[in-house]
Amino acid sequence: MDNNFLQHIIEAFETPFTNSVLIFALVLAIILLSPIILKPLKLPGIIGFILSGVIIGPYGLNWLEQNSAVDLFSTIGLLYIMFIAGLELDLGEFKKSRHKSLVFGALTFILPFAVGYPVSHFVLGYDVLGSVLISSMFATHTLVSYPIVNNYGISKNEAVAITIGGTILTDTAVLIILTVLVGASEGNLTGQFWATLGISFAIFALIMFGVIPRMARWFFEKIEGEKTSHYIFVLSVVFFAAFLAELAGLEPIIGAFVAGLALNKLIPQSSALMNRIDFIGNAIFIPFFLISVGMIVDVSILLEGPKALIIAGTLSLAAMFGKYFAAWITQLVFRYTKFQRNLIFGLSTAHAAATLAVIKVGYDKQIVDDAALNGTIVLILATCIVASLVTEATSKQIVLAGQQDKGHSQKVKENDEVIVIPIANLKNMEPLLDFANLIRSKISPHPLHLLTVVPDDAQAQRNLQSAREMLDKTARYASGSETPVELISSIDFNIANGISQASERIDADCILLGWPSAVNFIDKLVGEKTESILNRTDNNLMMSRMDVPQVSQKSVVVFVPPMAEAEFGFNFWMSKVLNYAKEMSLPIKYVCNERTEKVIDNVLKEINTSLTYTFSTYNDWDSIFGLVDHNEEDALLVFVSARSGCVSYRNSLDGLARKIGRYFKSQNLVLVFPSRIPSTELIEPM
Repeated sequence: MDNNFLQHIIEAFETPFTNSVLIFALVLAIILLSPIILKPLKLPGIIGFILSGVIIGPYGLNWLEQNSAVDLFSTIGLLYIMFIAGLELDLGEFKKSRHKSLVFGALTFILPFAVGYPVSHFVLGYDVLGSVLISSMFATHTLVSYPIVNNYGISKNEAVAITIGGTILTDTAVLIILTVLVGASEGNLTGQFWATLGISFAIFALIMFGVIPRMARWFFEKIEGEKTSHYIFVLSVVFFAAFLAELAGLEPIIGAFVAGLALNKLIPQSSALMNRIDFIGNAIFIPFFLISVGMIVDVSILLEGPKALIIAGTLSLAAMFGKYFAAWITQLVFRYTKFQRNLIFGLSTAHAAATLAVIKVGYDKQIVDDAALNGTIVLILATCIVASLVTEATSKQIVLAGQQDKGHSQKVKENDEVIVIPIANLKNMEPLLDFANLIRSKISPHPLHLLTVVPDDAQAQRNLQSAREMLDKTARYASGSETPVELISSIDFNIANGISQASERIDADCILLGWPSAVNFIDKLVGEKTESILNRTDNNLMMSRMDVPQVSQKSVVVFVPPMAEAEFGFNFWMSKVLNYAKEMSLPIKYVCNERTEKVIDNVLKEINTSLTYTFSTYNDWDSIFGLVDHNEEDALLVFVSARSGCVSYRNSLDGLARKIGRYFKSQNLVLVFPSRIPSTELIEPM
């Protein structure tokens, strides 16, 4: 019995491991421990994953081999990296810098190729076909270190945007060259070959940018409440796109990146769905890919003799020099800082997926030999380590220099920005929290303050307990998007007074309310309560009605009365509108008179926003109903009002919530009352 038990234990731990549970437990242990072990050494966790793969892989301790399960998770991780890169790409910023992306894409392709060809042909002695293959391999790069810039909050930096754009351009060019080289080695470069490639690529682009966004918008609108289904749908799109790309003669990584671009405008960066995508990718799939990269490295090849060592060293140095040369020229052309140059180099110097695809295909087709294959594997390890170290160090320097993402317009100083949300019932809680999360400053040290006030009567304590339970449910919902919240509950004879006092205690910058109504007597009392809150406070106050799924919105229309630019809260609501439009990737139309238009236009030019914005002139502000002519279908409507006595106040703004609620029944609405007190809010460059 004992012998059988020991034999069972021995067989279970025979290497390479075959038990799927043990394999998964081992990988999870590596994912957990690698960053912890490397932290005292101040090395990026990415290096730990790659080195762990070297140690446990078939050329190390042989605990894990390249089997179907490892290949599957590795493929998912690689596709995930490319998908997130496309999903988080600031399309507005990319549009502004698309010419720079084209220039960098050309430089990071041509210069490494120009360095690689003479090195491969004249130094290492490969023929023309082999030299072209190795040179094109030098031009590729994989965004292995992208998770680092994402963690440091600098993924919106222009240097990152052009590097991502350059990645897709150069990798697409290289993979097309690979297709041509394979065709040339097999003698298949016919007219039919080119026609098939062109037609299949056109069909792929049509499906991804014509069909997929419409399907996704419909799905998110109709299945709004099923949050898990949203994630499964997104994952399905990624793998379907990767498969379609493969059918079109492209690499699956191109399909994953294009899937990210196709869904970019439909998934806000601060949404719960985006949080799920990031969390699962960074926790499981991406580390699995990095471990698998380490598993293909055979360190023993360096001991096989000087030839292997010379080829590996030459390939590694030439590849890194070519990428640094491209980053340096890019810096000179666009007058970037040295931090941006190093960031471009760090992101673009890692060779992994596309490089491995190129060299393996070349090896299988006998275009290159064993020495080139082994040298490339060492190149992958060396460039991934260098890329991780450079990107980590540069990201820290950029953050210390105060150049962290400028994609959020609100500059937070000292106790700014504090938003309080009075919660009356759970019915409108979710859309109100989603809206608050989209407009809030992402660099604010303060959480969202969720407030409930119960009447001071005989049932006060019981009602207070119920209110706290309601707030707990709201907090659990907020945790889905990792939105920090603080719960506040109090008792007061007057609800409006309780809200105003709580706002004063926490020094709130903004009070965000649900939409008031006055359909019957009870609702009229609620409307009067809102009016009472307005009169008792001087803070910025916003009312939100989000009855329509926000993903269905196609623009933001902002109605701005004359002299609104003279109010103290002008910069605040401007920044909130910009934050929302940027998160939702929506164009903005401002409806105002000529004087206000000039002020808003100057502000937007000064901050250099990447958002698309237009103006529509309206002068008859004593007649609010004329604004209907400036409405847009499927737009979020933002109405800027004013408290009585303010410089922009006029009689036509009285009862504005009831008026617009009656005339715009099928659209999402926001009503803004700017602050009456001086503040230090500034709008930063976007």
